[in-house]
Order: sequence, then C-alpha cells, then structure tokens
Amino acid sequence: MHERIAESIAELGGRAWFAGGCVRDLLLGRDPLDFDIEVYGLSLDELETCLEKFGKVHAVGRSFGVLKFRSAEGVEVDFSLPRRENREGRGHRGFVVDLDPGISQEEACSRRDFTINAMLRDVLSGEIRDYFGGQDDLKAGILRHVGPAFEEDPLRVYRLMQFAARFDMEAVPETLELCRRMDLSELAPERVFEEFAKLMLLSKRPSRGWRVAEEAGILDYHPELLALVGCPQDPHWHPEGDVWVHTLMTVDAAVESRNGERFHDLALMFGALCHDLGKPSTTFPREDGRIVSPGHCESGAPLARQFMERICNSKELIESVERFTLLHLRPMQLYQARKKVGPGAIRRLALLVNIKELLEIARADHYGRSTEDALELDFPAGKWLLDIAEDLKVQEQAAEPLLLGRHLLEQGFTPGLEMGKVLKEAYEAQIEGDFEDLEGALQWLKERKPDE
Repeated sequence: MHERIAESIAELGGRAWFAGGCVRDLLLGRDPLDFDIEVYGLSLDELETCLEKFGKVHAVGRSFGVLKFRSAEGVEVDFSLPRRENREGRGHRGFVVDLDPGISQEEACSRRDFTINAMLRDVLSGEIRDYFGGQDDLKAGILRHVGPAFEEDPLRVYRLMQFAARFDMEAVPETLELCRRMDLSELAPERVFEEFAKLMLLSKRPSRGWRVAEEAGILDYHPELLALVGCPQDPHWHPEGDVWVHTLMTVDAAVESRNGERFHDLALMFGALCHDLGKPSTTFPREDGRIVSPGHCESGAPLARQFMERICNSKELIESVERFTLLHLRPMQLYQARKKVGPGAIRRLALLVNIKELLEIARADHYGRSTEDALELDFPAGKWLLDIAEDLKVQEQAAEPLLLGRHLLEQGFTPGLEMGKVLKEAYEAQIEGDFEDLEGALQWLKERKPDE
C-alpha cells in the first residue's frame, strides 16, 4: 500500500518519505507502532486528491499540514507536508504552522525532537537522509536533542523519559540540562499520562526511564514520587537502598505480570509505582536503630489517588491504583498469621480486591529488593494465598450471594427493610463459611426464621 501511494505521488512530481519514529524502528529491525509519511513537492490539495484514490482521508489535522489516511484494508497512515512551527502561545496548541513548499528536508528535520527521530527514508528506494547523526546516535544508544526547537514543546522531556526506557538508551548531559530548564507545568494531563503509559507498557525495564525522569527534572512536577528519593529503609528488609530504588525495582519486577490488556497493565504498573508512596510520611528510626514505616499503606492510598488524579481522568484506574496501594501488604500479613487465618478472611479480601491481581503487585514488591529470597524469586505467601483463593473460587472476584430475595419471598418473607437485613446477614454467614451451597443457605434461613 505504501509503495503504490508513493508511486502515485511520484507521478504527480512529488516524493514520499517515511519520517520520524518509523524510520528509527525500521533501522532497529522493529515493527513500527505507526507510519508517518512526509511528502515533498506537492500541495496539500494535490496530496489529498491523490490519497482519495486509495482510501478515506480525514482532514482533522489539515491546518497543521497533516492528513490522516485509512485504506480499504484498514491500514492507517499520517501523511504530512514539511512545515515550520513558530510558538506564539502556551500549550500544545500555541503554535503557528507555516506550510511553505520551499522548506528543505534539513530544515524540516531540524524541527524534530531527537536525532534518532529526525531521519527520513524514501518509501520507494529505501534511501536514508540523516542530517543530524541519528544513525550514529542510534548505534551508540544515545538520546540527543536536534536543536533549539526542542524547547518549544515541553512534552519532549517526557518523551525523552519513555524513549530511554523503550530503547535502553542514555540521554546526553546537554539534553538533560536543557530539560531541567524547561517549564513542564503547562502540559495537559492527558498528554503527560500517555507518555507515562508508553513508558509503563512498552518498555522491558521501565526503571531506565524513571531514572531519566529524575535526571531531567520531571519528578519536580510529581512531588509524591520525588519524596521517595532518599527516603531510608531498614537495610535488613531493603538492602538495595532507599524507597525510590526499591520502587524502581518493583516496577521492573511488575513487567513480568503484564498480559497485554491495557487497563490491567496500567493498573498493575501504576500500582507498583505508587505502592510505597506512604513511606516518606511514616518512616522513622526506632530506639533499637531499626527503620520502620508503620501505617504506610493507609497513608499512601490517598497520595496514590492524588498522584493519579493529577494525570488521569479514569475513575476506575485511579481507584484500582489506590486500592493496590492500600492492600499491597495484605497477602504477606495473612501469610504471617496463616495459622490463625480462616477461609472467611480470604473471602473478605476478595470483597475488596481481585486477589490474583493484588498478588501480582505483592509479588513485584517482594521481588523488588536485593534480599536472598527476592533474588531467588521465592514468594511463598503468594502461592499459599492463591491456592486457598482458588479452592474457595474467589481468586478473581468475590463469592456471589447464595441466598437471594426470591428465596426469602418463597419462604414467606415480606419485602422491606427486614428482608434486606436478613440478606445482609446471610451473606455475612456465607463469607464466614456457615454454609457453602443453596441447600445449606436455606437450612440457615429456616433455623434463623422465627416460628410463626
């Protein structure tokens, strides 16, 4: 499809080039997430007319010189003309776009963020145009900004973070210094969240990106995370270092539990990131020299909500991260008290959280340390709890009530507050194991109901 369109563009006197990230990905031998094609030698109207022969064109980005194309086969590509962008206001809409057909390739590429994203590749011949050393930086694993235009879009600081993690690259000092001077406060929350999401979902080692975030000054805009840096931990339980070090190890460990479902993976990864946000406000040394953080789960839950609300508008995701933060120690606590823990406690936990998912957070927390058991990937509490939850059939959701309103009506109850009270008591009895099937529930009801 790309080649056929490029041939049609060439017949009209134009030339089509893959641009930006897809060139980088092709050079790395990766499948590009998406394709961007920059067209030289045609006007926007000529390009639109050409594309309409191959599929549908959406002109939503026309004022920016971008045409969104979708083929009959469902292939989506952004076609654009080379352009200049001059900043005249705040935010990502504060740009004036100049679609001058005389703009050279080098000038157009100079407007891009990093050298590894500032290359062009001819769609038909495969010829590479690299004006700023992108290929060399790609081979060296270096992230370097292209030029002065970098400062015009502060979102590029967050892109630096996620690129570092996704491609296992280092940012050069001059780029980091430039990032630290930039004001990130004007960025729309949804744009920040998407960069965080790419970091969390697309990298094998997210810690690489979070360390760059620290170096680039991003944490200054997320005080809940910044507070983790330098917060001490007891070396007996956490010989790896401070809470920030442990958090990054936990996030890396959580990667193993990603399953490709976006919501699950976001809740998992942000849950791992936020799980110890309560430690800075609760940590202190005891008289015996041990460092403790009593109540950090309870203190951390509102901080997790606060952090997530600043970048995210998904109520469900915010509540999931808050819940994981509050409960992440519960599996270990239950395991340590296992001789006293009955099935009711496990059923009650299932009322609060998906136990299987909570164990993914707890396991990552346990592995995110440098103790001997963590290094050996030994987490007996996880297997113990999951085995019991599976036996009780509550590993992913709470038990459904056995006794329902219709059963009470059949037994002669009158609809009203009393019936609701009985149903609530019945479910409590079920959770405690007083009965395990409908027959037992009806017997429980018979014994409870006073004689007429």
